[in-house]
Amino acid sequence: MSPQTTIAPDIAAEIGRWLAYLGSERRMSPKTLEAYERDVGQFLAFLADHLGGPPGLKGLAKLTPADVRAFMASRRAGGAGNRTLMRSLAGTRSFARFLERDGKGKVGALAAIRTPKLARSLPKPLAIKDAKRMTETDLREGDSRAPWIAARDAAVLGLLYGSGLRIAEALSLKREQAPRPNTGDAITVTGKGNKARMVPVLPQVAKLIADYIALCPLDLPPDGPLFVGARGGPLLPRIVQLAMARLRGALGLPDTATPHALRHSFATHLLARGGDLRSIQELLGHASLSTTQIYTAVDSERLLEVYATAHPRA
Repeated sequence: MSPQTTIAPDIAAEIGRWLAYLGSERRMSPKTLEAYERDVGQFLAFLADHLGGPPGLKGLAKLTPADVRAFMASRRAGGAGNRTLMRSLAGTRSFARFLERDGKGKVGALAAIRTPKLARSLPKPLAIKDAKRMTETDLREGDSRAPWIAARDAAVLGLLYGSGLRIAEALSLKREQAPRPNTGDAITVTGKGNKARMVPVLPQVAKLIADYIALCPLDLPPDGPLFVGARGGPLLPRIVQLAMARLRGALGLPDTATPHALRHSFATHLLARGGDLRSIQELLGHASLSTTQIYTAVDSERLLEVYATAHPRA
């Protein structure tokens, strides 16, 4: 059955309206919209085969929990794990909620299915001394790369740990957003959902950025990217990951010491020094406090490790 015959016309029209709503009012990223559209398309394609034809709005309202379970079983048979199924259900439920709010019927079968559980994985932050050494110049002595590239990598990694940025947020900065040493201590970044937030920039990090700009032999126009690759185009996340891998080897750190681990380190170290969750939530750009609360578990785990190694009777 071709993709054109797996979606009824009335459903296709609603999908278009739903995606437009998510993009304009919910400000979801293009990648999220693409994933949601794909998830709903897979669900509808399964139903078209499962029911003997593509269901319309009335057909969706008549679905039973057994139909949804059959879809999940089919996905599992295809190799989908719990995380994939959870995301797939999130997309289809979002579409179902949109239909219900718009008076186009309620798909109760989706709400009746329990979401697959995920094994809880705690973030793995770096030790404070290791996180700080990521920007030290002595680790780059003997580096065969151009000095401006080494300075660029130090500036990017400094932002990830010093300001808690996601790697995409750091690489999306424009040249005109670069902080100037001794003149500004904060920048505005755009995170997930196109939400802007203000984050602090340490004087040491501002100096790293200024050093990189001074050394960079390429043109950095104000409206162009702050961080560029060797040929002048926007710096790619993979290049930063490779830079982190080199430092990881120099410091003898595990594979979990990734660029994103610097963001985890930012949050965990703030919490350990008395930072409150609400403030850390704002600095990280988390939409929900529950997302930030995972760092309390990390800190508790660290305290237990200290107890186990330091107590005379442990």
